[in-house]
Amino acid sequence: MPGPDFIPAAVRARLKDLRLAGRRAVGGHGFGQHPSRSRGAGLEFAQYRAYEPGDELRQIDWKLYARSDRFFVREAERDSPLTAWVVIDATASMGQGDAARAGWTRLDAARALAACVFELALRQGDYFGLAVINGDGLRLVPSGAGPRQRDRCLLELQAARPTGRWPEAARLRPLWERALAGQLVVLLSDDFDDEVVAMAEKLSAARREVLNVQLLTAEERDFPFRGGHRFRDPESGQELLSDGVAARSDFLARFAAAREALGLRLAAAGVRRVEYFLDQPLDLPLRRLFAPLASERT
Repeated sequence: MPGPDFIPAAVRARLKDLRLAGRRAVGGHGFGQHPSRSRGAGLEFAQYRAYEPGDELRQIDWKLYARSDRFFVREAERDSPLTAWVVIDATASMGQGDAARAGWTRLDAARALAACVFELALRQGDYFGLAVINGDGLRLVPSGAGPRQRDRCLLELQAARPTGRWPEAARLRPLWERALAGQLVVLLSDDFDDEVVAMAEKLSAARREVLNVQLLTAEERDFPFRGGHRFRDPESGQELLSDGVAARSDFLARFAAAREALGLRLAAAGVRRVEYFLDQPLDLPLRRLFAPLASERT
């Protein structure tokens, strides 16, 4: 049974010019630099396999179909197989949304961005897996490839709920055992927990290619509040009563400083970070991470 589809049609159409890849060199070679025996949509023919729902029609060998009356897909040798992991922070703060886009939370955005990453990996014939982390611990879909793997990941995304706080490190050990050196990790989080940032640093230090999308609300960016407001931390339950106009300048200055400090900290650890605000086009952070470099387009 196909999994849910979190990708709007307009966004899906814009994914066609993106390529899932890392930029960081690993062991003297960047992604796309070393040969492999991976099967995908490459140039040198390797083998046939039976068609699966979700395969691109252009990969079907129509001449073979005419002879056998069965659908077969041509697979080819391709360079640099990529294993991409999407790690989603599903703690309580990820359930926050704002008035700029009603009914759209950080976790909703994380689901949709994760689905886009899976779609890119599927198109390239790459391997991909999913880790969802919240107060209940870790939910893991081991890496795999193909349409069925995508559907497994999408069903796990659908089941994800924002709850609790970031768990202790020992409960995340299965992720370290599965996400290996040289593999790509896309971390989707609001980055409000220091433990999340520390995990990104450790993954990068352990030779994983870490990309971070920080998910933020438009209200955090603009602070449009007027009059008295009660602000509540969804994870700690702490509340703050404040006048919106009086607090705006101080909040925006401190929020900008915190984001700048986070960017410098992650950059120093070799982690690429981009921001996504909930009122922005969904594919914007993906374009900042995966749009081809000018040198690759020539």
